[in-house]
Amino acid sequence: MQMPVYSLDGEVVDQIGLSEAIFGLPFNEAVVHQAMVRQLANSRQGTASTKTRGEVSGSTRKLYPQKHTGRARRGDIKSPLLRGGGVVFGPKPRSYRQLMPKKMRRLAVKCLLSAKVREGNIKLVQEFDFEEPRTKDMIKILSALGVDSSALIVTAHPAPNIVKSAANLPGIKVLPSTLINVLDLLSHKTLVATVPAIRNIEQIWGK
Repeated sequence: MQMPVYSLDGEVVDQIGLSEAIFGLPFNEAVVHQAMVRQLANSRQGTASTKTRGEVSGSTRKLYPQKHTGRARRGDIKSPLLRGGGVVFGPKPRSYRQLMPKKMRRLAVKCLLSAKVREGNIKLVQEFDFEEPRTKDMIKILSALGVDSSALIVTAHPAPNIVKSAANLPGIKVLPSTLINVLDLLSHKTLVATVPAIRNIEQIWGK
C-alpha cells in the first residue's frame, strides 16, 4: 500500500509503502466499541462515596411519638426520607476496571488506523521542524495539509515544541507514536503523522 508524503507546505515529495497487516484491515465495529468502553471505564477514578443512615452523624432518638400526632411515622433524624439523612443505595468507592485480551486491544487500534487510510484521513509528513514553539507556524502547516477540523498529530518521540505550538488550537492533540490509543483515534478526524512515527507504529503494532 503506497501513501504520499507531504512537505510542510502541503506538496507531495515522496511515496512510502505501508504495512497491509496494520493499515489494510477491515473495520471490526464490535472490537473497537469494546476497546473504547474499556478505555473510558479504566479512566474513571471510582472515588464517589455517600453515607448510609448508619454512617450519617446524628441522634438515634425517635423524633416524636409513633401515634396520636397525626403525622407520618418517623424514626430517627438519619432516615433517608429526611433532608440530611442517609442515602439509599448510593455510590461507594469501587473499581470500574475492565479487562480485554491483548490481541483484541491491538486489533482495535489497527482497525482504526486502517479506517483512517481507507477514508483518506491520514496525512504523512517528513518531519516537523520547530526550533521554538510557534502557534502561527502550526496553523500554517495544518492549513497547507488541508486539515479543517480535529487532528491527532503523531511524532516519533516526545516533542515539547510541537506540543506547545498546538496547545492553543481547539481539536488538535499531539502524541508520541508509543501512546496512540483507541479513544484519541476515534476523537480526532485526521491523523497527521511523521514518517519515523509511522515506522515506529509498524514496529510496535505489527508484532
